[in-house]
Amino acid sequence: QVQMEESGGGLVQPGGSLRLSCAVSGNTRSINRMGWYRQAPGKQRELVAHITGSGNTNYADSVKGRFTISRDNANNTVSLQMNTLKPEDTAVYYCNARNNWGIDIWGRGTQVTVSS
Repeated sequence: QVQMEESGGGLVQPGGSLRLSCAVSGNTRSINRMGWYRQAPGKQRELVAHITGSGNTNYADSVKGRFTISRDNANNTVSLQMNTLKPEDTAVYYCNARNNWGIDIWGRGTQVTVSS
C-alpha cells in the first residue's frame, strides 16, 4: 500500500507564494505518475499539475507560468511551488499518485486560501 501526507497549505495574500509538499511512503516502487489536484467549494476536482517518473510535466492552463511541480524520487516526495497566487487558486489541494495498474491514490488534502 501507499500512504501520502501533504503539508504546506495556509493563508496567503494575492500575489504571494506557497510551497506544498507531499511525502509518500509504502510501496513506492509501484508509483508511476504523481501530481496535484484541487477542489474549490462547489466545483469538481481538477488537475493542477502532474509529473512522471522520468520528469515529464503537465500543467493546467490556469497555473502555467506560476506553478512548478517537482519530484524527488530518492526521498519519495513531490512538491508544488505556487507563485503569484490569485484568489481563484483558493481550494483544497490533494496529492495524487497513480500506480502501474492505473489506480489513483489520494492524500487527505491541504487547504490553500488566497485572500487579502
